[in-house]
Amino acid sequence: MHPLHTMPITLTGNDVEKKREEIREYFHKTYDTYEDLFTVFNDDNVFYEQPEVTRHPMIFYFGHTATFFVNKFMVAKIIDKRINPAFESTFAIGVDEMNWDDLESANYSWPEVSEARVYRDEVRTLVDGLITSLPMTLPITQDSPWWIILMGIEHERIHIETSSVLHRQLPIEQVHSVVNFSICPDSGLSPKNEMIAVDGAEVTLGKDRHHHLYGWDNEYGVQNESVKAFKIAKYLCSNEEYLAFEQDGGYTNADYWDEEGRRFLEISKTLSPTFWVDNGEGSFDYRTMTEIIAMPMNWPVDVNYLEAKAYCRWKSAKEGREYRLLSEPEWYLLYERAGIKDVPDFDDSGSNINLAHYASSCPVDNFAFGDIYDIVGNVWQWTESHMNGFKGFEPHYAYDDFSLPTFDGKHNLIKGGSWASSGNEIMKHSRYAFRRHFYQHAGFRVVEGDEVKKEENIYESDALVSQYCHFQYGNNHFGVENFAKKCAEYALEYAKGTPMKHALDLGCATGRASFELAHGFDKVTGIDFSARFVQVGLDLKTNREIGFQRVIEGEIVAQERVTLEELGFGDIVENVDFWQGDACNLKAHFGGYDLIMATNLIDRLYEPMLFLNDVDQRLNDGGYLILTSPYTWLEEYTKKEFWLGGYRDENGDVVSTLDGLKNALEGKFELVGTHDVPFVIPETARKFQHTISQMSVWKKR
Repeated sequence: MHPLHTMPITLTGNDVEKKREEIREYFHKTYDTYEDLFTVFNDDNVFYEQPEVTRHPMIFYFGHTATFFVNKFMVAKIIDKRINPAFESTFAIGVDEMNWDDLESANYSWPEVSEARVYRDEVRTLVDGLITSLPMTLPITQDSPWWIILMGIEHERIHIETSSVLHRQLPIEQVHSVVNFSICPDSGLSPKNEMIAVDGAEVTLGKDRHHHLYGWDNEYGVQNESVKAFKIAKYLCSNEEYLAFEQDGGYTNADYWDEEGRRFLEISKTLSPTFWVDNGEGSFDYRTMTEIIAMPMNWPVDVNYLEAKAYCRWKSAKEGREYRLLSEPEWYLLYERAGIKDVPDFDDSGSNINLAHYASSCPVDNFAFGDIYDIVGNVWQWTESHMNGFKGFEPHYAYDDFSLPTFDGKHNLIKGGSWASSGNEIMKHSRYAFRRHFYQHAGFRVVEGDEVKKEENIYESDALVSQYCHFQYGNNHFGVENFAKKCAEYALEYAKGTPMKHALDLGCATGRASFELAHGFDKVTGIDFSARFVQVGLDLKTNREIGFQRVIEGEIVAQERVTLEELGFGDIVENVDFWQGDACNLKAHFGGYDLIMATNLIDRLYEPMLFLNDVDQRLNDGGYLILTSPYTWLEEYTKKEFWLGGYRDENGDVVSTLDGLKNALEGKFELVGTHDVPFVIPETARKFQHTISQMSVWKKR
């Protein structure tokens, strides 16, 4: 058991000060455990190693979880001043191989490890101070600042596990064993597996917003499922069972792999599970986080989804039966059938989870839940189920891209947790999904039963994104021109006297203006704070079409679909890139532009001057800055002290936003024009927002 082993806290209680201390202890144990994880490195040079090509060096992950606290506190307006803006940009994004993750090493100048440690200490002090001082009302709800603190803690709990996976992928000579992360000493031959019959039943997935435990947005809502009877393996698939597949040419027989799997094999050149180590003697050893040991035949195999499915096809062909992976509803049924109690009554002494026993897997027949073993713990179990939202799903405002980018049919759910899972991960309702070629501490068990129907659920379920898609890509209304297209036309006309090499579309939303600008610029970068919006532009670029819903009235919707060719973007699509980013704290390498266009953004920034103070450094001499805004200042987005206009000064004089922009920019820019640009946002077939945005055009002196 790790000395900092702890159980998650509940949101309920009657004693505020007691709950405050529970959260303080939970925070510090989480923070300490994460830092303890990095003591397995042989020296600080390992922090700059990149264990996997789709991941940052380890220094990023060391700083990322601390930065997360600060960035979310800023979004939630719990604080109004950053600790280290450079770190809070550098360490912000790049953890899940999303298309907007910036993994180019040339774009980063990583800090010294000692600096990162000091920064983590500063964040620790900040969080502890907030725990001491913030008012508290019980139960803690999703609109409470305490929810944001718990969000940061649970986020770091996730990274305790995902970082341990990366540590496991580092060269063995770069890590060493430490007493706090001891592996299981028991191994042997695998027990004979057998299929257990499970009766069908009705199950309800999801939980309501009054639940007593912290949850991520994808856990809330309701989904009722009727699960048919099935048979399931008593044990997780062991290394010994999987070895038979490998020895039978499983990795070289294309019949066992689907198109995605074959592409994975071609790119990765994989011939065995990633944590199997060829010992040069015609067999394999096994890689734990810090050691290479003799192959533990009775431990569960660690594979990605594609490998697990290939095994199922091989086993089906061998035995003349139809094997597959379990589904999310089937896992729920197993959980309830076994009578497992959820947190806070969950007993982790009876499963290999929460670092309660080992920092590794253990034999598949160690922890029984009735007649089936390891329903929770040991390794995560890949499922056939894609990640989606339950009925009633809503993203949380402070982390709106936690789940929605995974509603793409490319992420499969994993269930049950592993030896490294803790916090929210060990709860009944937790839902995590990864791309099918990803590795976690994840394995599988086979199921015999009807094939699982996969529901595709992408952005059409996101009302706000669909509304913006309709705004940017739908029909015009009342004779008002498409706003994104009209702004781009103005921008292209002003930019004619510049080299027109590179443009930045800041606050790009779903990307229409970015594509329009590419008709004149060699390269266009679209950046938006919301990954939900960025994904639309990426989908259009990658899939050459997007679909969205147009609300007619109430729950009546119409499906809309547009293509690159219809929009006239077919020949310029490769000139456009999209990234997620914060306009008030952009990464340093976003620069060298001939044009920066920020549409309807300035009055939605938490501190506009942070953007305006350094925008000139990102723009080439003679380049243009184009700002549009209806100047609808709201304290919901921007504290009044940071408004550029829309108020009276101490003398009672009116200060307009254009006046504020002149004060902020005229030393570095010349105002060369203003234009009124109307736009219409459709809400339903009979309700529209008609707004007039002012465009101000500034030329860098």
